[in-house]
Amino acid sequence: MSLATAALPTDPAELRAFALACQSELKAAELAVQLNALEIEKLKFQIAKLRRMQFGRSSERLTRQIEQLELRLEELETGAAATAAKVKAEAPAAPLPEKNKPKRKPLPEHLPRQEIVHQPSGDGACVCPACGGGMAKLGEDVTEVLDYVPGHFQVIRHVRPKFACTACDAITQAPAPALPTPRGRAAPGMLAHVLVAKYCDHLPLYRQSEIYAREGLDLDRSTLCDWVGQTAWLLDPLVAAIRRHVFAAEKIHGDDTTVPMLDPGAGKTRTARLWIYVRDDRPFCGDAPPAAAYFFSPDRGGEHPARHLADFSGFLQADGYAGFDALYDARRGKPGSIVEVACWAHCRRKIFDVWEATKSPVAKEALDRIAALYLVEMKARFAPAAERVDHRKETGVLLAALFTWIEAMVGKLSGKLELAQAFRYILNRREALSRFVTDGRLEADNNIAENGMRIIALGRKNWLHVGSEAGGDRAASVYTLIATARLNGLNPEAYLKEVLVKVTEGHTINRIDELLPWRLAKVKPALLREPGQASDG
Repeated sequence: MSLATAALPTDPAELRAFALACQSELKAAELAVQLNALEIEKLKFQIAKLRRMQFGRSSERLTRQIEQLELRLEELETGAAATAAKVKAEAPAAPLPEKNKPKRKPLPEHLPRQEIVHQPSGDGACVCPACGGGMAKLGEDVTEVLDYVPGHFQVIRHVRPKFACTACDAITQAPAPALPTPRGRAAPGMLAHVLVAKYCDHLPLYRQSEIYAREGLDLDRSTLCDWVGQTAWLLDPLVAAIRRHVFAAEKIHGDDTTVPMLDPGAGKTRTARLWIYVRDDRPFCGDAPPAAAYFFSPDRGGEHPARHLADFSGFLQADGYAGFDALYDARRGKPGSIVEVACWAHCRRKIFDVWEATKSPVAKEALDRIAALYLVEMKARFAPAAERVDHRKETGVLLAALFTWIEAMVGKLSGKLELAQAFRYILNRREALSRFVTDGRLEADNNIAENGMRIIALGRKNWLHVGSEAGGDRAASVYTLIATARLNGLNPEAYLKEVLVKVTEGHTINRIDELLPWRLAKVKPALLREPGQASDG
């Protein structure tokens, strides 16, 4: 917790120590801001230099280097905006000094305008609130904000007439309209559009800036960074609520994937990780709404899933990652433990790779036997749990025969062969691979989590890497919102816009559950991607 929000001590000696600690924290924060600003300026200089070198002789290597620096700069400026938003919320009486920015340019004249007039009384009546006398218009203040509706940009003109009383000279005016970002010029629709373009459509902010420029809209990358950083911070309580919902489940699916992360000190990238945990009870007709929680980590150490799952107990369906083994071993046999459920799709993939490379008849027979399991699963999908167990009685017989056959084949194969290793992988997880047969809540594989990683795989091709750990955490938070909205059949952009509108109107944090995707899907059917459309399976 920051000292800025801590309670003041009453003892003089403690108060002096507290003041010294505050000074130390302030100096550290100022130094961090200065170092961040210096790195931003250094990156801008490097990008400008590389662009000059690139001119006249196109180089793929230079282009990629520029893209990496642009993304690093984007992460720094977005992180600075998020930090500033947090500090202003924690200590509104002592805001950070504003950066020296050039005067804002007016929004382009060619954009359509929508005017909203805010009368002082709200009903348009020009009556003095002090004496009840008549009011004469004194002037007006206009605030223009940029909005996005599907297909085009528009400008919202908030007009606030100012009135003076003809009897007592009292002046009255409606308060300035609330906006999602302090002193921002972006309406909720515009902020939602930028977030979805970056994290769902995989367009880095510097590319968005170039696209908007072609439409006559001058939005600097640094401006977009401010918007993303402040908006992501604003949505953090909603992300936390979704994660709580996921880990309250009896059964979840888990997976992870690689993400390149810039390592400025080494001058290259290193391999980081994005993790996903999905709650989805729809395959056994469960009532709980589906949701996905993403997390970022700089490596694949086992301490990361241990931290993510610290408050979870139940079934965890995942691949054979050793980092999960410690969770199963530490709690095995205890009430409320994390119980391993293995993935047949993962097992099949290992065997398929061997068959594709060697056309081994043993591998082909193994694939055919696994396929027979999935024929039964086709009947059990989207059936109530008890009915799924009835269907899977046939699966139990097939599994017993499969394990017996694999044991026989392992004795005949060289231990160094990849197929033998794949078979041993299956035998070592026999119990975890069989749990789904007698529990209708469980699945035969972990495809639910693997499907949630597709958005990451697509994004890697465009944004290349994350610029920092803070940028990875921010991406995980926004992915949590987007993926959960899609699982509940919502248009992610329409959903985020609705949430930002509610927050702007003063929606309180103690009612954050009302903004969860499945709650809004019930009361706002217009947010669905198509009327009556089912959610992602």
